[in-house]
Amino acid sequence: MIAVIDYRAGNLRSVERALLHVGARCTVTAEHERILEADRVVFPGVGAAGAAMETIRESGLDAVIREVVARKTPFLGICLGTQVIFETSEEDDAACLGILRGTVKRFPEGCGKIPHMGWNTLKLVRDHPLLSGVGRDSWFYFVHSYYPEPSDATDVVARTSYGIEFASVVARSNVFATQFHPEKSGEPGLAILRNFCAWDGRE
Repeated sequence: MIAVIDYRAGNLRSVERALLHVGARCTVTAEHERILEADRVVFPGVGAAGAAMETIRESGLDAVIREVVARKTPFLGICLGTQVIFETSEEDDAACLGILRGTVKRFPEGCGKIPHMGWNTLKLVRDHPLLSGVGRDSWFYFVHSYYPEPSDATDVVARTSYGIEFASVVARSNVFATQFHPEKSGEPGLAILRNFCAWDGRE
């Protein structure tokens, strides 16, 4: 069973539909025990970091998410769910979860239209099981004004260019996270979700 964490983020149902499409058993839930008992956990998100972190803390999901990661449960972050696993975000000057070291920054002036919205490719930095079978010329769908900047370069799996080159896929141990939306990225995104459904949490 895959638990999709419900913290009132906007793309919960689209993530659920995509997981069901690839044959996964999943549930959208904010119940702590159901999340902790799940075989895999997806942390989606659309919105602002400050409001998201306020909801996460008020509901006690911050401790639950840290426990999921500590238990080595395979964990997938998507978009805002990727940003708030870092230590801080320039959006709302938010203190985040600190699962990965680093910060989240706003695109600087001159990068193009912000938010960055549309299709872009990945520049693979290193291999990862969740990208198995995904072509290097594949396109993925992005909607964001902020991007993660890991402190540890070894956490970066892929980068994307949009005025600057930024980390678009990050991973460490049982954590894998994408700045783009795999659930909105057609077959390449579905391939990542299929890989996640079979992933044991090891790189």
